[in-house]
Formats: sequence, structure tokens, C-alpha cells
Amino acid sequence: MENIKTPYKSVLTIAGSDSGGCAGIQADIKSISACGAFAASVITASTAQNTKGVFDIHPMPILHIENQLDAVFSDINFDAIKIGMLHSCEVIEIVGIKLAEYHTKNVVIDPVMIATSGDKLITDQAIDCLKKLLPKALLITPNSKEAETLIGYVIHKNNVKAAAKDIALTFKTSVLLKGGHLEDTSDDMFDVLYNFSTDTLSVFKNPRINTNNTHGTGCSLSSSIAAFLSKDDDLEYAVKQACEYINVAITNGKNKILGHGNGPINHFGLK
Repeated sequence: MENIKTPYKSVLTIAGSDSGGCAGIQADIKSISACGAFAASVITASTAQNTKGVFDIHPMPILHIENQLDAVFSDINFDAIKIGMLHSCEVIEIVGIKLAEYHTKNVVIDPVMIATSGDKLITDQAIDCLKKLLPKALLITPNSKEAETLIGYVIHKNNVKAAAKDIALTFKTSVLLKGGHLEDTSDDMFDVLYNFSTDTLSVFKNPRINTNNTHGTGCSLSSSIAAFLSKDDDLEYAVKQACEYINVAITNGKNKILGHGNGPINHFGLK
């Protein structure tokens, strides 16, 4: 009897490389793999980075980024795309062109713009270019500081639901507004999803975990959502599954040690 061949559920991550392995492409590949999909990558920049910080960034030449995109898109049928930090308008523009050229689906954009400290990670010009890319996504996953940049007002726990909807209507895409940076004294974390296509709002609650080992959490969340979307999960279920996966990974990593700074989550539950 002839063996029946089945394709991988595959996800492409387009992002920067983290030499410390906690965030960026490395976190994306770990998360996608842990959630049951095959991960491919296009690297937009290389960083000299560890648990203590980022010490150097080397942008990839635009032609090399374009060649990476053409190489993977022309050969592999991707079920979902995750996009991380795009550092310049030129990178954003070539990514947008290739998304349209290859008729991509299930695009998840983590609009990396603002660090936990509140510092901007990309220029104002690049932020303006990124805003033009957001409507190409099925879902965007800003933290509260990035959401404030997108919508133009301060977000707090009492208006977070309205803010998620405002951003969705502004950029014509679904929004998962991450609550990790909101000031809240409760024992739970709340992430708010506004589904643009169904005009529905969902709140995902998970226990708040006291740990500094959260380096790369945003990268891991967006890429794990893409992994679940690649397996034909609907948006709400994919987000729910991903939030639960990240919470478990944070729990499993809270007492682990890597380096001398903020450590990673434990993607595979390593002992």
C-alpha cells in the first residue's frame, strides 16, 4: 500500500536574530515548533544581544531580505506568517510587496515599536510606514505602550477594551491588546482580543507570575498564535491556546537561570 504523504503545517517568521536565543527569530522558531508547526525564517537584522541587553544591530541588506523572501515563498506553502520588528521603511515596504505578491494568509504582526522601558525602538518614519502595513494582517499584537502609539491616547485597565476596538477599526484588522504592561494590582493578567471580522470582543485571563524571566514573551506569543492558526484553528481559539501556552512556559521558566539578566521563558518545559 502506497504511503499517503501529508504536508507540514508551516509558519514563516520574518524578524531579527537574537544571539542570546531569548527573543526574535530564535524565540519564534522555538514557539512555533513547541506548538506543533514547522518553522522557516527570514532574518531582517542580526543583533549582538544577551540577557542583559542589545549591544549592536546589523541590518541585513534589503536585496538579501528580498532574496530570502523569494526563496522561501517560491518553494514552501505557508499556512501562517509571523512578522516581528522591522527596523526601517525599506524593510517594511519590501515585506509588504512580497506579502501581496505571494498572496499570503493568516498574517500576524507583532508591531514592535516601544520597549518595556517606554523607549522607542524604531524611528517615527518607520512607525508611520509600519502603520500602512498593519491592514495586511489578520491580527496585530501590540502591548499597551505600542497601542498608545497607534491610537494616540493613554490606555489603562478601564479603557483597554475600547482601545482594542478603536485600533481594530482604525487599521481594519483584529487586535490582541496585551495587558502585561498595564498597571494592575490583581493576581491575573488580561489580554483583550477584538475580532474585526466578527465585531466581537474576548478577554483571556491567566495567572500573573512573579518572575523576571519574560525576555521574548511578545515574540513567543505572536509566533505561537501563528502556529495555531496554521493548524486551521479559528482566531479566538488560536489566541486562547497561545496565551495558555505562554503562561505555562513562563511558569516552567520562573525558577530557571540563564545568564545574568532577564532570562527567557521555558518554551519546551525543559527540566
